[in-house]
Amino acid sequence: MHLQQTDDRISLPQNPTDLFDSTNIVKICAPMVRYSKNLVRKYGCDLCYTPMIVAADFIKSAKARDSEFTTNHEDQPLVVQFAAKDAHVLADAALLVCPFAGGIDLNCGCPQRWAMSEGYGACLINQPQLVSDMVKQVRSRVENQRFTVSIKIRIHADITKTVDLCQKAEAAGVSWITVHGRLTEERHQPVHYDAIKVIKDSLSIPIVANGDIRSLKEAETVHQITGADGIMAARGLLANPAMFAGYEETPMSCIKDWVDIALEHGTPYTCFHHHLMYMMEKITSKQEKRVFNVLSSTSAVIEYLRDSYAM
Repeated sequence: MHLQQTDDRISLPQNPTDLFDSTNIVKICAPMVRYSKNLVRKYGCDLCYTPMIVAADFIKSAKARDSEFTTNHEDQPLVVQFAAKDAHVLADAALLVCPFAGGIDLNCGCPQRWAMSEGYGACLINQPQLVSDMVKQVRSRVENQRFTVSIKIRIHADITKTVDLCQKAEAAGVSWITVHGRLTEERHQPVHYDAIKVIKDSLSIPIVANGDIRSLKEAETVHQITGADGIMAARGLLANPAMFAGYEETPMSCIKDWVDIALEHGTPYTCFHHHLMYMMEKITSKQEKRVFNVLSSTSAVIEYLRDSYAM
């Protein structure tokens, strides 16, 4: 096993379900590429997910494990999200990461064509028995009873089908369910928060609401509408990693923190620059964007920030 670690001092994984024991909304960062878990944790994020990893590739390839799963002693609590369609494969992947993470999540919500064609992602919402079997297999093979197994789903046009899926997963032992309140074929249509409320009212395990949440105020509103125990944000956190701390736009302290983190960890320039472009979208003019977006080196970015913002 060759899991790349950014620090040798790996602490015991924290149990994410402890977060749901509080009366506070659990604030969660969605599975995304090109974002910093370290950064969002500095600004009020309670729980982070890894980007989605294809479980079959992960268990077969040391190279995949080294490139797709990195963690350190501060990276807790952490959930590793897998794309899977076979119970044995998902359990194998869970066994590999359980010493380093608090739980795994099964992606049942990705609507991308490649994922659906491979039998992954949102097509699984139409296979409740398979989803239940995968949850059960992980539960039975991971000895740590506090290791969590969650799922992230989209909804059906007939919400009773989604409730049935969720109730079957609950009976199988799922720890919590994240609900993206859109149909598989919907992209930018309004989120069906009423459907999330129906699911919340039908289950006894924690429910996390997801979809178009771009500020702490919106998170609180969605919590009030749905009764959800947690709120998961994606693009909102890319644009403003300090969102969960109550900032309406990215504060300069957050930009400075990202520069420090990127320099400390040797973040590749394209990722470093790309993340800053998202973060500075609301606080830069068109002219400033034209200049900043074509910068081609870390030193050029740092010089720009120093000259423009006295960082």
